[in-house]
Amino acid sequence: MKAIIFDLDGTLIDSAPDIHAAVNRTLAETGDGELPLDTVRGFIGNGVPVLIERVIAARGLDPARQAAMVETFMRHYEADPATLTTLFPGVKDAVEQFRDEGWAMGVCTNKPEAVSRAILDRLGIGPYFGTVVGGDTLDVKKPDPAVALAVKERLGATVAVYVGDSEVDAECAWKAGMRFALFTEGYHRAEDVDDIPQDARFSDFDVAVAIVARLADELR
Repeated sequence: MKAIIFDLDGTLIDSAPDIHAAVNRTLAETGDGELPLDTVRGFIGNGVPVLIERVIAARGLDPARQAAMVETFMRHYEADPATLTTLFPGVKDAVEQFRDEGWAMGVCTNKPEAVSRAILDRLGIGPYFGTVVGGDTLDVKKPDPAVALAVKERLGATVAVYVGDSEVDAECAWKAGMRFALFTEGYHRAEDVDDIPQDARFSDFDVAVAIVARLADELR
């Protein structure tokens, strides 16, 4: 069985606008001002606690407030997770083609599992994925390879290619012993994508199927 393991935020979905909105609603509750979208986009990828840790640092707030702010953020985000969130161009056509060609597909994300599933369903691609492993599914988060390996195991795959957009994904794939395809239009923090370890890269999902198939063939 061949499988594709997708990251979620910055790979399949452009979720930064809704995350940004929830961050600013969280800050507004206590009069802590706002942060611009581009700033919040740069905080995404390591899970909600790290996101809020970065928000606190950016606003010069008391780190002791992190737990309370995580709770407030999740209240706002879970109430409205997909109003502004969209699929990246070509994603739906690509996952349909992967399905038609017999690939098993799963999602490996540091976003909480329940809200990840809700967003995928809201955007009409939930049924394509055999499993979703989120930031609260296991006791660890990416880049710990256990997250990606759990997706592979649940899919019953012998060969898996990881598709993601960031340094976190690249490290997770490497530690899990998987080939990694980098989607360059996501939320990576490196100024130069050449600085992110990768086996292949693409900026358009129209070519993703061919790239992933080539990487999988190299593993046979």
